Amino acid sequence: MLIVGIGAWANRLTAPARRLGQRASSARANSIRQLSNSRIRQLRALDHGFTMIELLVVVSLIVILATMGLTQYRNSVIHAREATLKEDLFRMRDAIDQYYADKGKYPATLDALVSDGYVRKLPEDPFTHNSTSWQAIPAEPDPNNPAAEAGVFDVKSGSDEVALDGTRYSEW
Repeated sequence: MLIVGIGAWANRLTAPARRLGQRASSARANSIRQLSNSRIRQLRALDHGFTMIELLVVVSLIVILATMGLTQYRNSVIHAREATLKEDLFRMRDAIDQYYADKGKYPATLDALVSDGYVRKLPEDPFTHNSTSWQAIPAEPDPNNPAAEAGVFDVKSGSDEVALDGTRYSEW
């Protein structure tokens, strides 16, 4: 209680000096504002746009970001094509296995899968953009029936391009 009373008494003694200082500092502030306002007006009259260095920095940042975005876009397109190729190969190999399970022999051509209803149509290779470029791998001849045609045992892509993992699409 005593400490609070002393603080209030000290404030009463220093209040007139503070008011006097505030008036002096506000007068100084006004004169500084007037000087700075006139200087700002002069600088604004000279300021007509961006400097060449500012523009070069901004343009270089935009180019760097655009390059990074374009690289990511290209990789995502290739990744999507690879996923499509894997899915198409899986579906065609599954249809070949179903054909063999049903008929006891491999199909003579890939078109036999379509004509017998195992697939609606042959998918388009995402890298060659053609449904006729698939590479059919023939089956081993049957030693019990050497006169029978071998048929299609497996299918691969007709593309010679290299995948993101370093392998050729024709090896998948």
